[in-house]
Amino acid sequence: MSDEGKRIDGKLIAEDVVARVAAHTQKLGAEKNVTPGLAVIIVGEDPASQVYVASKGRKAKECGFHSVQHTLPADTSEEDVLAHVRALNDDPAIHGILVQLPLPKHIDENKVIQTIAPNKDVDGFHYMNVGKLGTGDLSTAYVPCTPAGSMILIRRVLGDDLSGLSAVVIGRSNIVGKPMANLLLGANCTVTIAHSRTKDLPALTRTADIVVAAVGRPEMVKGDWIKPGATLVDVGINRVDAPERGEGKTRLTGDADYEGVLENAAHATPVPGGVGPMTIAMLMANTLTSACRHAGFDEPDL
Repeated sequence: MSDEGKRIDGKLIAEDVVARVAAHTQKLGAEKNVTPGLAVIIVGEDPASQVYVASKGRKAKECGFHSVQHTLPADTSEEDVLAHVRALNDDPAIHGILVQLPLPKHIDENKVIQTIAPNKDVDGFHYMNVGKLGTGDLSTAYVPCTPAGSMILIRRVLGDDLSGLSAVVIGRSNIVGKPMANLLLGANCTVTIAHSRTKDLPALTRTADIVVAAVGRPEMVKGDWIKPGATLVDVGINRVDAPERGEGKTRLTGDADYEGVLENAAHATPVPGGVGPMTIAMLMANTLTSACRHAGFDEPDL
């Protein structure tokens, strides 16, 4: 089935968010003489991390940000990484601090994340921000970028009033599943968190008006799991073999069978081109929001 009219174009919506961020950044500079500053710390030579960090740097420059990257060797001590974080906490030119994960095995990721100042934690992983999101204090929380971007996609197709809709979030990670459920609860949805131990997952998923797939299993969610008219947001990014493209070739796929899902869904995000672009767009939005809060300036309307 054609995806025309059903496909949620994350790339297009992310471009709109970035354009709004860039415009608001100009206003912040003109009225308060403040430039949002984003600092990224990357430890080691992980190729995927290098790609992510480079794309974040490019997007920050596109938004008109002050962008800083600290590239540390893989054998950097935990104390040295923590010292870099503390220095950035104290730097008034930096409003957002991001430590690229994964970190080398000898470094305690959680200790590093909890050392980031909560008001510069633009990834939304600090316990202070997790707690604010969990208690519904969205006015001062920093929300993890992937769930925040997923909510914008949902609202662009369903509107701002999600009251009374039922949502099933498949996946219970701290990075996507749990914060996604909290955001949907905050939007007055009735939310169920499902996972690998859930009984009869297909039947449960068929009850949902909104399905968020975030399990990391390629094409696990089948078309007949989706009730007619539902909205699917696919957070999964899985690399699978693609022999049809030639020997040794691979392709990206989500946690849902996109073509199958389109048979029933009213709206669905593809992979790639769905949630992925929104994650980086929301990192920019969170950094701008932090700069606005520091400067006592109106936050951007996204």
